[in-house]
Amino acid sequence: MKATGEQIRMQIDANGIRLEVELHGPGSGAPIILIRGLGTQLVHWPAALTEGLAARGFRVVIFDNRDVGLSQRCPAPGVPSSADEILEALRRGVPLRPAYTLNDMARDVVGLMDALDIPRAHVFGISMGGAIAQILALDHGARLLTATFVMTACGPFSAISGSEPESTAELTSRLLSRPQGLADYVASQIAESALWGSPGFPATDEELREMAACAHARGVDAQGINRQFLAVASQHGRCEALRRLALPCLVIHGTHDALIPPDKGRELADIIPGGEYKQIDGMGHMITTALAPLIVETVSDFVARRAG
Repeated sequence: MKATGEQIRMQIDANGIRLEVELHGPGSGAPIILIRGLGTQLVHWPAALTEGLAARGFRVVIFDNRDVGLSQRCPAPGVPSSADEILEALRRGVPLRPAYTLNDMARDVVGLMDALDIPRAHVFGISMGGAIAQILALDHGARLLTATFVMTACGPFSAISGSEPESTAELTSRLLSRPQGLADYVASQIAESALWGSPGFPATDEELREMAACAHARGVDAQGINRQFLAVASQHGRCEALRRLALPCLVIHGTHDALIPPDKGRELADIIPGGEYKQIDGMGHMITTALAPLIVETVSDFVARRAG
């Protein structure tokens, strides 16, 4: 374990696997667990977000999902992990069996809470992490205080990628990962920011390079990322189940999200009884340093009003 001021780093056993975890902020604060999206690591959270929430009195818990960063790799026999294998199976119409599901990843979060002795927490999930947070709200709602779903949707992957096989194949190809050296990985992160970033709150190239270099040094595993993708692609929709959810929920979505359209966020908020919706002009599919203070303000205000 390594502690620096209010920050603690550790590895824990959760749901039968090993997870890399960081804690920020006062130990007595209300815990808020941040859940990342596909292929990204805890270092992809801007310090302005984690420190901003900590300054508001939250005990901020961030972690590497299974199969990325410093957390455990989770292959399974007979499950393809390379981009070429997955795309070939898709081309041939072969069903893609995942190594694990988003439900397993939700249980990772519950295991993390158990290991850290957290009875109940606020959760904040982005993209794939938003889907995991929805499953937590549905299957483990008694462990949650509030839930915030960001840049995510309640429908299956096919509802986002489009009903045509060509559309699904194109988006799949763009989301799958391939082995990359440091220079190529840094370049790809800058390219993805241009494609899916937040134009109203842009990240600087320097910020992106630093974040990418840190992530690469910790462990960018293409096959692990692709196993996460299979978990996303195999997930059934949650829209109908969410109509019966009894939990304070906030949905945040950007007007410039080029990956998950804003109407998917509005749909999610409208489905949840009492769900609140915050649309942010200029926000895309990325929380940047420039955007973080607005997210901190929005979440803090929501929790203050709705947590009881």
